[in-house]
Amino acid sequence: ARSRTVGELLAPTSPFDKKCGRENWTVAFAPDGSYLAWSQGHRIVKLVPWAQCLNNFLLHSTKNGANSASARLPRQNSESGQKNKPCEHIIDCGDIVWSLAFGSSVPEKQSRCVNIEWHRFKFGQDQLLLATGLNNGRIKIWDVYTGKLLLNLMDHTEVVRDLTFAPDGSLILVSASRDKTLRVWDLKDDGNMMKVLRGHQNWVYGCAFSPDSSILCSVGASKAVFLWDMDKYTMLRKLEGHHNDVVACEFSPDGALLATASYDTRVYVWDPHIGVILMEFGHLFPPPTPIFAGGANDRWVRSVSFSHDGLHIASLADDKMVRFWRIDEEYPVQVAPLNNGLCCTFSTDGSVLAAGQDGSVYFWATPRQVSSLQHLCRLAIRRVMPTSQVKNLPIPSKVVEFLCYQI
Repeated sequence: ARSRTVGELLAPTSPFDKKCGRENWTVAFAPDGSYLAWSQGHRIVKLVPWAQCLNNFLLHSTKNGANSASARLPRQNSESGQKNKPCEHIIDCGDIVWSLAFGSSVPEKQSRCVNIEWHRFKFGQDQLLLATGLNNGRIKIWDVYTGKLLLNLMDHTEVVRDLTFAPDGSLILVSASRDKTLRVWDLKDDGNMMKVLRGHQNWVYGCAFSPDSSILCSVGASKAVFLWDMDKYTMLRKLEGHHNDVVACEFSPDGALLATASYDTRVYVWDPHIGVILMEFGHLFPPPTPIFAGGANDRWVRSVSFSHDGLHIASLADDKMVRFWRIDEEYPVQVAPLNNGLCCTFSTDGSVLAAGQDGSVYFWATPRQVSSLQHLCRLAIRRVMPTSQVKNLPIPSKVVEFLCYQI
């Protein structure tokens, strides 16, 4: 089935603009669904209110140039007591932007630092931050509502390739860099760097938190997938199985599954708690043998994203296709064309997939199905129980297999 196009936001063009430097490496939705952000290339990040964006798609067909969209999105003065009214911002980050992440605060979540008496920033419940990872190794933190720069984090020595906030509202930020390290920052402690995670022998491409913030997954220019204990900042285990560089990773909404995308033309779905591969989604048939998995086969997978219903996964590959998979089916349930796609992510409610390419963003309606009661129960149980505990439950073996995503 062909996925239905919802709309597109096109980067503005200028007479001298060749597409060089206009790659859109990152697109992100705010946790509350209020904003969409993407890198337009040439140092620019565009922040737009997502609800107004959707309305524009419905009102003005599916063709939306960024300039015409800008004209239709009302600009409000953020200083006039309407701080939380979504308004559009164009941010010049001063260098090429490789990564974006939204972070929101839960005031009860204290900073992990002790003996703190004074802070430059007091992040409240209504705070929404945008972190941008840059080509020069810096991370800049922006206030989404005002577009103002708050913090400049400097410690990486190479490109900051990916960023992820802990989902628990603690404003713990993890950055993945080409300097072969992951760094953990505490924004509630004014951006203090708490820890350096070392283990990768080459560039780190991506990182993702589990939904309960206890585990971090990181992937890079190697065949291994790294899992870290974020309470002790130690490595839990390595997952071995890919045959080429692993470039993207994401946990399922219940934390029971982990999807990884690789240049070996495959997406693997793992049980991260016991380190086994449960599903394999191939983008080349027949699949390349391990010895050829590093060749230029035009099926390298660039990005993977887990839908919030826990049933669907989206993948982007170099064969100019976006694919939507169900975790219990071998073949894609929907596909869509996209040239030079580099990144994809589901909207906060899971109804739309956004994918970035050449400074622009394209949107598709995602497969929507009413989840079965069994699946909803599985999601609820797996949010609080790792695989080892599920296997010890006094229930029939078939139910255990279902809860562990083995059937």
